[in-house]
Parts: sequence; C-alpha cells; structure tokens
Amino acid sequence: MTAVTADVATPTRPEPVTLGQAFWVWLRIAMLSFGGPAGQIAVMHRILVDEKRWIGEQRFLHALNYCMLLPGPEAQQLATYIGWLMHRTKGGIVAGVLFVIPGAVAIMALSWVYVLYGRVGIVSALFFGLKCAVLAVVLQAVVRIGGRALKSTPARALAALAFVLIFFAGAPFPLIVLGAGLIGWWSTRQGSTAFRGGGHGASKGTIVADADTLLGEELPAHARPTWAETVRTALVWLALWLVPVAALLIALGPDDVFSRIATFFSTMAMVTFGGAYAVLAYVAQQAVENYGWLGPKEMLDGLGIAETTPGPLIMVLQFVGFLGAYRGSTGLSPLLAGTLGGLLATWVTFVPCFLWIFLGAPFIERLRGNAAVAGALSAITAAVVGVVLNLAVWFALHTLFRETTMVAAGPFRFDAPVLTSIDPAAFVLSLGAAYAIFMTRAGVITTLLATSAVGLALYGLGVIR
Repeated sequence: MTAVTADVATPTRPEPVTLGQAFWVWLRIAMLSFGGPAGQIAVMHRILVDEKRWIGEQRFLHALNYCMLLPGPEAQQLATYIGWLMHRTKGGIVAGVLFVIPGAVAIMALSWVYVLYGRVGIVSALFFGLKCAVLAVVLQAVVRIGGRALKSTPARALAALAFVLIFFAGAPFPLIVLGAGLIGWWSTRQGSTAFRGGGHGASKGTIVADADTLLGEELPAHARPTWAETVRTALVWLALWLVPVAALLIALGPDDVFSRIATFFSTMAMVTFGGAYAVLAYVAQQAVENYGWLGPKEMLDGLGIAETTPGPLIMVLQFVGFLGAYRGSTGLSPLLAGTLGGLLATWVTFVPCFLWIFLGAPFIERLRGNAAVAGALSAITAAVVGVVLNLAVWFALHTLFRETTMVAAGPFRFDAPVLTSIDPAAFVLSLGAAYAIFMTRAGVITTLLATSAVGLALYGLGVIR
C-alpha cells in the first residue's frame, strides 16, 4: 500500500523523445490550432502539460508570460520556445514552422478563391455571413480578455484610457503598449497590487509539477549561451529577416508594392504586442486608408478566413499582402504577384518571431516569478482590452452600416455611422451570431459555419445580392 501511494505521489518522468517523435505532436497541435490564441494555448497546455507531461505548469506559464510580452503571435512563439527547450534550435524551428504551415496553405488557397470568385453572388453571400460572425467573435474576445485582465479599478481605467486614445485621438498603438507596460512595471515596483495576476489561465485540473515532467526543473545547457553564440544567433536571424527587405528596396525602390509590403509588415512584426486582435485595427487603417490595398469589408472577409483556418490569427496579414500585390504589382500576372506578396508578408511577419525566441529565451529561462515583469504584462493586457474594443467598434461600423462619416472635434477625429445606412440583414445576423456565442456557448467554428449557411440562404431568397 505504501509503495502504491509513493508511486501516485511521485509520477515517473516521461522517457526522452526524439525530434522525429516530437514532429508528429507539433503537427497535431498545428492542425488543432483553431479559435485564436486563447484556444491555441489551451490545446498546447492540454497536450504538452496534461497529456504528454513534456513541460510542467509553472515552466509553461513562465514561457507564456515571456511570449505575451513579445510582439507577434504568442501561441506560435510559445510553441517555438518549448520546441527550443526540448531540442534546441532545430526543435524550435520545427515547432514554430509547423504551427504556421497549415494556416498559410489554407489562407493562400482561399485567397485565390476570393480573387477569382469573390464577386460571384454565392461567394459574396458566404463572406457576408462570415463577417457577421466575426463581429460577435471579436466581442467575445473583448469579454474574455476583459474578464481576465480587468480585476482592479486601475486596470479598468487603463483599458478605458487606451480605447479613448486609439479610437478618438488616433494614438499610435506601440505608444499605448509601451506606456501601459511602464505603468504596470513602475506601480508593481512601488508595491502596488493593481496589476498583479492576469494573463492566460491554465487548466483547472491537477497541477503538473515541473519536477515530474520530461524537461524537469533543470536549466538546459543551451540556455547558457556565450556572448559569441548570442551575437551569432542575432546576426543569422536578422539577416534572414532584413536582407530580403533590403534587396527589394534596392532592386525595386521604396514605392514598389513589394517593397511597401516588406517594410510595412516588418514594422508590424516589431509592434504587434497583445496579439492579432489588438493590432488589426491599425493594420486595417493603414492597409485600407493609407495604401489602398483592400476595402474595409474585404478586411473583414480576411479575418473571417483566418478565423476558419488553423494557425495564428495574424495569418490574416498574408491575405492583406496577397490583395496588395494582386492589385498593385506591374509586370507580373496578378495571381503570381498576389502569391508572392502573401508569402512575403508571411515571411517578414514570422521570421522575427524566431529571432525574439532564440535570442531572448536563454536569458528568460533564468528568470522565474519576476513581479515587475508580471505587473508590466498585466498592465499591457488591460490596455489591450481597450484596443480590442476599438477593433470591435471598427468592425461594427463597417459590418452593420453601409456608410460612415468622419467626425472632427478639436483633437478628436473618428468614424461615425450614417444611421440611415444600416443594413438590416447584417444587423439581424450579427445579433444571431452574438446570441449563439454568448448565450448558447456555441463554438467559433460552429457559429462561422452557421452564419455562412444563413448568408447563402439569404442570397437564395434574394434578400442580399
């Protein structure tokens, strides 16, 4: 009896796995990575912590906290981080690339369908339904992030301030993130508890101790790099990222559409704090109003595509790059130009993710439970609630109303709806999608499929064209 009790109290650590064995697990995670970062992180936690016991609860959350402080998709970076922990750089590349490939292939295929058949009535009806569901999905993101992040009055005030600054005053998103992080870091250093906690939650079941997992508690040898190794890592990944950008600027000039895609999305790779929802409003504003690569409703279509395919939601940037090159390139066939533009946007979006992980993870592994860093993280998450609310309002304006108008009042400039231009079908279908998600707890994929089916039915009845 005593021996059995001891076995239960001290689980046997899993046997080591090869990179080849890990490959199939990372592929499985990639194929199941629907539902935005919260869903993707939950899938990783279930498989890597609860099922495989490759990594323990505290180490998983420690890696996640670092990834949430980085620009870029935190779920993809978390996969890269854990892959690196297990099998060094090769493991990180395998885990990170596999996380991207299914979504990249699916979105590229759907981008072709969109430009070839998107103006056909039945396809337009399909995307009409998707847009209505996307609005409800973004509102759900506001509620989920808000419920987790806004635990104190200062956090709620910071979220409200972020919304006002970005929606009414057009404040730069990176400035909002930087300011929030500094507020959280400083206040925590001063002893405040206003920004403690937050972040993505873990499972509510039995906690898997780090010592009982494959990685254990030990610091791996590759987390003790020399400065020469650190510099070499930085140079290799900076070259992979920036040499193609420089080559395009030199060969084509800064005004060519491919140069603009490379520079714009490289900039996005450095400022996409808070995940895809937080930065999409800024991307939409620049891609629609500044570059003219696509229209507001097409941006919604792209998000709908990204919501229904596996992989990071930020893969919608591939759709934006595709349309930008498809319409703006000269000398190439539109489809070839679009394909190259989409792949270029994906390259400059995700290569920096590997740079952040391989450069920073060895140092972050030595930090456990840093309160000031946790405070900065929680404050950034609180500000992101306001930024995502801005995105929800932007989507609502362009989904529910056929026309908007610019309102200027002192330092404030913002879009307001033309109330007489409301789209009754979109309004009713959006309400239905919100009811399904919030009241019946329907899944995102189920809701997207249902609204798409309703869109097709409305087209068949002649309600929409």
